[in-house]
Order: sequence, then structure tokens, then C-alpha cells
Amino acid sequence: MNPIRNPFAPGAGTPPPELAGRDALLAAVHVAIERARIGRPAKSAMLVGLRGVGKTVLLDRMRDAAEGSGIHTIRIEAPEGRSLPALLAPQLRQALLRLSQLESAKALAIRGLRALAGFAKGLKLTYHDIEVGIDHEPEPGLADNGDLEHDLQALMEQAGLAAQAAGTALALFIDELQYVPEAQLSALITALHRTEQRRLPVVLVGAGLPQLRGQMGDAKSYAERLFDFPFIGPLSTEAATLALSKPLADEGVAITPEALAELLRLTQGYPYFLQAWGSHTWLAAEASPITLADVIKGSVTALAALDEGFFRVRFDRCTPKEKKYLRAMAELGEGPHRSGDIADVLAEKVSSLAPTRSTLIHKGMVWSPNHGDTAFTVPMFGAFMQRILPGDAWRGTEK
Repeated sequence: MNPIRNPFAPGAGTPPPELAGRDALLAAVHVAIERARIGRPAKSAMLVGLRGVGKTVLLDRMRDAAEGSGIHTIRIEAPEGRSLPALLAPQLRQALLRLSQLESAKALAIRGLRALAGFAKGLKLTYHDIEVGIDHEPEPGLADNGDLEHDLQALMEQAGLAAQAAGTALALFIDELQYVPEAQLSALITALHRTEQRRLPVVLVGAGLPQLRGQMGDAKSYAERLFDFPFIGPLSTEAATLALSKPLADEGVAITPEALAELLRLTQGYPYFLQAWGSHTWLAAEASPITLADVIKGSVTALAALDEGFFRVRFDRCTPKEKKYLRAMAELGEGPHRSGDIADVLAEKVSSLAPTRSTLIHKGMVWSPNHGDTAFTVPMFGAFMQRILPGDAWRGTEK
């Protein structure tokens, strides 16, 4: 098979050739944004799910659709070690500059830029990583108190007023929200709450790991009334079949029912794995139709690539003690597992392992579906841990 014509696209946030099974969610977010544009109540959305389910792809597709209908958007990723104000400020500046080009919104957009100048100046001592161009002098008393919750609220109000005057909406798309510290997340929720109270056209579409819902509830008790939290899981059998078969059909390539069934079994419907196994199966096949033998052959390289990339990059971020904890979870299966059961495997007390578990949650390696439960945030990670740390030698590694 011609590798140049390989239709599958495994990658971090790489759009798949066929975005299957997500139409209802895309439509719901579109409705929310359009309702915000006309001043109707609209809940913002938080997409939560495990790694590899396509949250980033969905976020980008939603943003493309919003921009295509004239919505002004902001797109940021919240990496570890960067403050939310530092990420938001440059993007808000660009949005306000675009709005200032519209005569109907010019005055309010310029006032928003003055608010942004005061915002950056007031918070510079607290968040040293804020760097943003200053287009207008600050307006005294406008978003310049040096208190994030108060200042971000004032800044978002001004941005919302400018968008309202322009007859559009401002949509914020923020990925990896679980990495935002609680105080900063609280300020963001407060700002969105205020714009909703004033019926200003500002919407947040965020994405993060499953623990994000609990983090937002901890930050502000009313978060669950302000946002919808659709859980993004693996694709249904029908959608996963379409995600594999349509790109092949578009290239004039068929696949046998046995080969398709094996791909569905191996990938468990997770979008990233569908792309990875689909790509390696294409490269393993010599001609159409793709057969079960091709899938078996492609699985060898697919699994090796996942182990060295998708799984390994997360494994390498962990300390020896954290790796032992993850390996103990793998010993019990994919999970979720009770903390006591994990402690029993390690022959330690639950209390002594609590700091390790907490750090792994913070790193986004595990999450807690229920109180006292622990589960991997990465599908199939338990099997990877058994491959990379086989046997029992791991039990004697450094704590």
C-alpha cells in the first residue's frame, strides 16, 4: 500500500480523516454559542475524558465552526508551570484589537484594551510571566486592583460588552484546564458567572481530564450549574466502524469483516488508537482488501510505536515510587481500584501512599472516579506497565 496515501492520522490533536460519533456534541456547543450571541442564557461546556478520546480535536473543530459563523474566538492550552493570566492576556488583546476594527464596537473594544493594560500592570507582581503589548494607557480603577478574581471579572465584562456591540460573541477555547491552579480557576469561573448574569455574549468551551469536574466544583460550588460537563468516551461500535472504513473507502480500499472486527477489539473504540492501528495496518498491508493477517502484522509496530511514544512520554515523567504505584495498579487490572487494594499490593499503608497518589493525580496520570478509587487517565496504560515492568522485579525498586 502506498504510504503517501495512508489516510490515518495518529498525533496529538491531529484531526482524523473522519470525525465520527460526535455530531450531537458539536451541535450542542454550536447552539450554546449562538444563543450567547443573541443574549439568551447559554451554559458553557467542559469536555472531560481520558487521554486519547479526541477532546483536543473536538475543541478545534468547535472553534473552526464558531469562527466560520463570525464568532470571535480565543484558543489556548494550559500547560503546567504557566499562569492563566499570562495565557489569556495576549489572546484577549488580539480579540479586542479585532473588535476595535469594527465601528460599532470600536469605543468599547478600546476601553477593553485599557482594561487589559490595567490588568497586566496590576497583576505583574503576582504573575511574573504576564507579557502583553500595551496599545492604550490604563484607565484608573478599571481591572487594575491587582486582585485576579476582581480584575478578570472586570476585563471579561469589557470584552463581552465589545462583542455585544459588534453583534457577535466571544468564545474561549481552553485545553488541559485541569492544570490551572484552583485560585485561578475560581477567578475564571467567577468572570464567566458575571458575564452570564449580565447576558453578555461570552462562552467558555474547555477540555480536561475527568478530575476537572471535581476541581471546578472545589473552586466554586456553583460551577456545576454554570457549565455542562459532557463526558467524552470511546466511540460506539458503529462510529468506530465508520472512523475506520470510510477513510479506507475514500482511498478505494476494502477491509474484510474479520480484520475490521479485530481492529475494533484492539482499539476498544478509542479515537487515538483507531488512528494508530489504522495507520500501521495500512502500512503492513500489500493490497486491498486489508485482511486479518495485515492487522496482526500491523499490531506489532502499532504497539511498539505506542509504547515508545504515547505511553512512554507519560511513564518517563514519573518518579520510581510513582512508577511502583502505577505498576501495582496494573497488577490489579485496568481499574478503578480501591486505595487499600493498591496499598496491599505494595505492602504499605494507605496513608503512606497518599502523597504519591496525590502527585500522580496532579500530573494527570490517574484520577478518582469515586472517593477512595483510583483509575488510569490513559486507556490501556495498565497493560503497558506490565510490558515495561514485567515479572516481580519492580517490587524491589527504589521507593
